[in-house]
Amino acid sequence: MSLKKSILIIVLILLIDQITKIYIKTNFAIQDEVQVFSWFRIVFVENRGMAWGFELPGSYGKLILTLFRLLAITGIGYWLYDSVRKNSPKILIICISMIFAGAFGNIIDSVFYGVFFGESTRTDIATFLPDGGGYESVFYGRVVDMIQFTFYNDTLPDWIPFWGGERFSFFDPVFNIADSAISVGVFLLIIFNKKAFPKTH
Repeated sequence: MSLKKSILIIVLILLIDQITKIYIKTNFAIQDEVQVFSWFRIVFVENRGMAWGFELPGSYGKLILTLFRLLAITGIGYWLYDSVRKNSPKILIICISMIFAGAFGNIIDSVFYGVFFGESTRTDIATFLPDGGGYESVFYGRVVDMIQFTFYNDTLPDWIPFWGGERFSFFDPVFNIADSAISVGVFLLIIFNKKAFPKTH
């Protein structure tokens, strides 16, 4: 697979990711939501840290996370370049391209969104390039998340040991297109492991 096709995959994912994030950021207040199906809703939240809400405390914690993202994407970028140069299996290059695009999409938020956008609150919708400046300095932006699939949200049957009769919801995290690209890329690498990493004799 050529480097041009790999770059095309990356650009398409980045476009979809950033268009959806910018639309949500400039049209939704925090926690605004649209119920699409009973199990799928669009809800605007901002992630100050990494996936699953993990974050390091303090202002230096956020800076360390952003710098770690930059270091990680440098490694992923080299892995992609090296895989294309070695004419590695197509599935491997596609997966690395997806992971790279996802990581890059979230880096854009972390590095630039604090400078380019105003503050989003429960009552105020952010504006692009506000007169008073952005809500944070460079490297301290927050990642925009908006997709939530809650496949089960109900009271568990009484016959279930320990948890019967209690309220239970399955898969509550809110994520974005970049997160999806990373997850799908990793999932495909696991599923097609033998094709992606063929044994050489």
